[in-house]
Amino acid sequence: MNEKLQDLKIKALQFAERYKYIVYPLYYIAIIFLLYILIYQVLILRVFNVEIQYDLDYSVFLRERTEGITYLELLLTGVWTTIKISFFSIIIAMAIGTVLAVFRLSRVVILDVFAKAYIELFRNTPLLVQIFLWYYASDVFLPGFFTDWFYQQTNIEFAYGMAALATYTGAFIAEEIRAGIQSIPKQQMEASRSGGLTFIQAMRYVILPQAFRIVIPPLINQSLNLTKNSSLVMAIGVLELMASSRFIFDETFRVFEALSVATLIYMAMSLLISLAINMYNKYFLRYITY
Repeated sequence: MNEKLQDLKIKALQFAERYKYIVYPLYYIAIIFLLYILIYQVLILRVFNVEIQYDLDYSVFLRERTEGITYLELLLTGVWTTIKISFFSIIIAMAIGTVLAVFRLSRVVILDVFAKAYIELFRNTPLLVQIFLWYYASDVFLPGFFTDWFYQQTNIEFAYGMAALATYTGAFIAEEIRAGIQSIPKQQMEASRSGGLTFIQAMRYVILPQAFRIVIPPLINQSLNLTKNSSLVMAIGVLELMASSRFIFDETFRVFEALSVATLIYMAMSLLISLAINMYNKYFLRYITY
């Protein structure tokens, strides 16, 4: 009997490991459901004898706004904007982080000091403050051709929000790429330099391609953080997911419905990014050896 139970336990663990991307979400949903039963049905209703008078109405998303579109279409527009601003921001942030990481490892003192100052400034100030600085005060510290480019954009709020997210995330990515570069054996740089490559050429053709393979998981994790941080750009008028939800509950007064759906969408995007990290670690990263 004990052997059969042990075999059953092993098979269950193997099944859970094999289909963990299906099993784990169901597991968390079950936990949330049990917590709901415990907290609301037992604790609030039975112990404190308090009943929450609120009727859920998710049909609100099928109602039409004055512009002739439904609230569901408004929400999907916000989701698409969140995906776009997150995608373009992480691309720019990776470019900024790569340059800063190379500067940090450079023997040119000015470049090293500049990279250190940039990283410390952007990592140790709130993102919301940086978003407001980009939107309201960028004319003070940016050259004229930068501000002219921003003003030429059809969606200036989107451009400023993307710039703020990219420069903020780039500071974190820089340290991760630097750690990846330093994990590469120094003999590879020495061999590259002795083979006639300059420092930049050795970085471009030898060191960085190997470093990126190592730091991809933390880079994907930064994209996860950036996707969640993108909700802050609603403060300057970007119609992303959180702003769309805000419009819905401002106009319909269905706060819980709007925010719960937004939460589930953010969770779905986060789970997809986490899945990408796990798949990369499982099928690729383990084969990297030196």
